Amino acid sequence: RWAATACVVTGASRGFGRSLARLLAPQLGPGSVLLLLARSAEALAELAAELRAGPAAGSDTGSSGLRVQCVAADLGCEEGLRRASAALRELLQDASFRRLLLVNNAGSLGDISKSFLDLTDLEEINTYFSFNISSALSLTSTALRAFGARPGCSRSVVNISSLCAREPFPSWALYCAGKAARDMLFRVLALEEPGVRVLNYAPGPLDTDMQLLARTKTGDPGMRQHFQRMQENGQLIESSVSAQKLLRLLQEDSFPSGAHVDFYDV
Repeated sequence: RWAATACVVTGASRGFGRSLARLLAPQLGPGSVLLLLARSAEALAELAAELRAGPAAGSDTGSSGLRVQCVAADLGCEEGLRRASAALRELLQDASFRRLLLVNNAGSLGDISKSFLDLTDLEEINTYFSFNISSALSLTSTALRAFGARPGCSRSVVNISSLCAREPFPSWALYCAGKAARDMLFRVLALEEPGVRVLNYAPGPLDTDMQLLARTKTGDPGMRQHFQRMQENGQLIESSVSAQKLLRLLQEDSFPSGAHVDFYDV
């Protein structure tokens, strides 16, 4: 177990983020805090109650149990991002933490019914990139500045990436561009801050609400049929299975900082 860890997961209320939070909780030792960020206050509260009652709560080390904090905030708007940033700064002013782990999981597909030539609304485009790129950059910078370079402490940042960061998908211009931009942002972070461990993790085709949207809403017929066949052939991955691979990567801690690691590479 990781001693005195400040662990932050965005987009934690459902899907991959929720599965990952469930796996991370038992890994967090005495003095740790798990901060969960998402838009849905109700879903966060349910998850927090589950984690507080789980095996991580009340250990034989004399810990009073895992501390779980929730912040319901829309990272795509300034007010929500301010609320999340303030919560991060307040949490990380605690000098007793020996480890920081920030998982940038929050993200959205955008309107995948549209082709490139349909994307003419500047407000729609900027809103998408604000949520999917700008908020991840701002939150990560805020967290690293608030935690600081403490002697003997470790800092790890995970960006939940995608094959779409590397391959173009028709009808998915916004999503592919957003994922590619995030990957490059975190590669730059790895270069600038060699003391920070940085990982771009592509979790594979997950069996989530997002995948349901991909099967039913993608404008390109070939892409839509591709995702439908994947579902019919049982090729979708359970979130918990992919989250377990990410946890193993973090435990082994042998990846090159800034690397893009795909589910199928592990």
